[in-house]
Amino acid sequence: MGQGLWRVARHQQLQQQGYSGQGYLTREHGRRIPANSAANTSHRKQAQGGIDIYHLLKTRKSKEQEGFINLEMLPPELSFTILSYLNATDLCLASCVWQDLANDELLWQGLCKSTWGHCSIYNKNPPLGFSFRKLYMQLDEGSLTFNANPDEGVNYFMSKGILDDSPKEIAKFIFCTRTLNWKKLRIYLDERRDVLDDLVTLHNFRNQFLPNALREFFRHIHAPEERGEYLETLITKFSHRFCACNPDLMRELGLSPDAVYVLCYSLILLSIDLTSPHVKNKMSKREFIRNTRRAAQNISEDFVGHLYDNIYLIGHVAA
Repeated sequence: MGQGLWRVARHQQLQQQGYSGQGYLTREHGRRIPANSAANTSHRKQAQGGIDIYHLLKTRKSKEQEGFINLEMLPPELSFTILSYLNATDLCLASCVWQDLANDELLWQGLCKSTWGHCSIYNKNPPLGFSFRKLYMQLDEGSLTFNANPDEGVNYFMSKGILDDSPKEIAKFIFCTRTLNWKKLRIYLDERRDVLDDLVTLHNFRNQFLPNALREFFRHIHAPEERGEYLETLITKFSHRFCACNPDLMRELGLSPDAVYVLCYSLILLSIDLTSPHVKNKMSKREFIRNTRRAAQNISEDFVGHLYDNIYLIGHVAA
């Protein structure tokens, strides 16, 4: 109610001062001057007590002419926060303008650890002349080398002191890195089973539903495209690790690593059956329960039914 009365009073005030909806009337000549005539009205203001639009536009225009903000004029904490959102390429470009800020070691350290979460050199005393910017370039070069030839890539990391010659250190590096080509990584792990063993132990499947745990496992260790000895090895290692992470659940459900192996293989086959466009007659829930319990008789029917529902709703476990 109060706002409505204010609008009426304001409208009357504008009419008394010569304003109208499409322009304003000059009292001297009694003729209408269009409101969009910027050349004639730039020096005028709105009614008394109103906002000075011309002053605001002039101020905004002057600020736009000043160009970008100089980060060196800001507090260092704010400047570093802004630069921390840049990738390595943009940060190198920024160093052409703000050399001291963009070359700061903390920024490059953050880039290194966000891309390569674990390196042996992180836990060592840095050598003389060490630079995280230089380390980033070496890590990027080593990753490209790995994606061309995994053995040469690992040897490059070791030659630069980035990685120790230890299966556990290599496994940690692989586990915390997302820049490695998964096809080359699969070939490397197939040849280095000692690294594969340590990589499997880095996974924690505690309190995870079996299909979800299997998906997480195959996101880090990609399954082969065809069935064979390597796929069987992966499922076996996963089954033992899953049981080790969930001993109480295994006792409650009466499952052993062999039973988990059967379930995992069944889930992979079910995933292929439900997602493949070449399979016309999809496996039903009843068929899946019957086939799975035939292979592992101690498994609860309800539990197997939940497994089917998960694959049906979420999708493939090894995509």
